[in-house]
Amino acid sequence: MVKPNGVARGLVGEVVGRFERRGMSLKGMKLMCIPRELAERHYGEHRDKPFFGSLVDFITSGPVVAMVWEGTAAIGVARTMMGATNPVDAAPGTVRGDFALEMEENVVHGSDGPESAAREIALFFGDEELV
Repeated sequence: MVKPNGVARGLVGEVVGRFERRGMSLKGMKLMCIPRELAERHYGEHRDKPFFGSLVDFITSGPVVAMVWEGTAAIGVARTMMGATNPVDAAPGTVRGDFALEMEENVVHGSDGPESAAREIALFFGDEELV
């Protein structure tokens, strides 16, 4: 997902291009404004943490581009390409290393495993068939 600050900065094409050039296949894409209830479900595992409210506030602050990518070792490859969650620790050449400075506004989100990917695809794409 390209988060609101990435969309506002015109980075969607850059992010998509990086994934395509790496050899990944785009299976679904949706420009949307995330309703608060959906954002709270998305970040549910962080509900009891002090930053939960600011995460929800940020992800609902503007449009996002939700995407589903497919490819060999897609989750691991995507997470490497995105860089460390904290952009200060993200390597140059990664999305966060090149375009972000703050952890909560780190330009992109990616699932951290197959279970979270399935849950997040269901949250953002519902029953849509992703061919």
